[in-house]
Amino acid sequence: MTDTESTSRSLIKHESTHQDGGRQAWLTIFGSFLVYYSSFGLLNSFGFFQNYYQDNYLSTVPPSTIAFIGTLQLALMNFLSAGPYLFSGLGTPAALLALSFCPRGGLWQIFLTQGLLLGVTAGFGVQPACTVVAQHFEKRRARAMSLVSTGGALGGVCFPLMFTQLQPLLGFPWTMRIAAIKVLACYSVALLISKDRPSGAKIRLGSLLDFHGFGDAKYTVLALGGCFVNFGLWVPGFHIKSYAIKLYPTQSIGKSLISLMSGSSVPGMIVGGLLGDRFGRLNIIVPMTFFSGFLCLSVWLLASSFPVLALFASLFGFTSGAVISLLPSVVSQIVPDDKVGARIGAFYSIISIATLTGAPIGTMVMGKDPTTREDYRGLIAFSGSAMLVGSLVLFAARILHSRDLRERW
Repeated sequence: MTDTESTSRSLIKHESTHQDGGRQAWLTIFGSFLVYYSSFGLLNSFGFFQNYYQDNYLSTVPPSTIAFIGTLQLALMNFLSAGPYLFSGLGTPAALLALSFCPRGGLWQIFLTQGLLLGVTAGFGVQPACTVVAQHFEKRRARAMSLVSTGGALGGVCFPLMFTQLQPLLGFPWTMRIAAIKVLACYSVALLISKDRPSGAKIRLGSLLDFHGFGDAKYTVLALGGCFVNFGLWVPGFHIKSYAIKLYPTQSIGKSLISLMSGSSVPGMIVGGLLGDRFGRLNIIVPMTFFSGFLCLSVWLLASSFPVLALFASLFGFTSGAVISLLPSVVSQIVPDDKVGARIGAFYSIISIATLTGAPIGTMVMGKDPTTREDYRGLIAFSGSAMLVGSLVLFAARILHSRDLRERW
């Protein structure tokens, strides 16, 4: 970081400390929560679509190709980090509506509507929702941004449950149309109550991407660690449902493991934010990332019963939830406050490459038609190993700040 940026950051922090919070700040948190619920939460529900497409709509398509639809959504969400809520609020339900008209077996129609259109429109809402909250908080930034992230986790609970209950009754098309109405309502509320702090005006076009941060070794190493983490982070959510159904077909609750994992991530996000503000965000995200990878290579890889698999879903949801919620606040901690949005955008545009390729690579390792525990071992090992390596790189980023691990970073 240059001297000019350090000075700018110090001045802005000095001016903003006494405004840390307030009525409008908490309204903005709720608005951003709704945006995360309606966009990231929807994308976080792709495990339902992965399993449904494999068994119904796209039964002749390889699982790795189906997984690419989901990772494309996440990658575009990360890459398109700046944009207006209005476009996202109209585009996301429009994408769901278009998806409801896709024919059975229509791979390219689904790819374009769900993978491309839904990913693009969600991207124009998620990162600005995170950035606008960062403008209102300094001392309690980690917990504030973690509260926003819980919207994505709760969306990952509620949308799969909604899809699972409505699809047998109303069919896939009408289930998507009802989801579109729900998303539109959430965005409408968010648009009314969310404001940025610099001018007090309603949210404008997001800042442009700023790649100058990669001139700072701390920022660059952090981005590299984030890439390794995202190679493996989304694999369990994409495949835990199909894994449970194929290995434990008599366990009806297996269909709800995605919701269990997402629900467990809510306390993980909240606790992660509280601990991050208290002990340092990097100090917390490193062990949480390590434990996420360790859980894959121990509990999931060696699971021999359904209760153990459910335990893995709960524990992994908790630790991965902390990782997801803390990473943006870690970035905001090491960049000037007036460049938070642009630097977070550049950061996640690089991470989007790992998000795009991680789950499809793991799925190709798994094979075309997995039916046994051994078929999934390569997938699980890939996911856990990527996150363990990511934790080591994040630890290197922490050491670059200070070799004294007792310092709050």
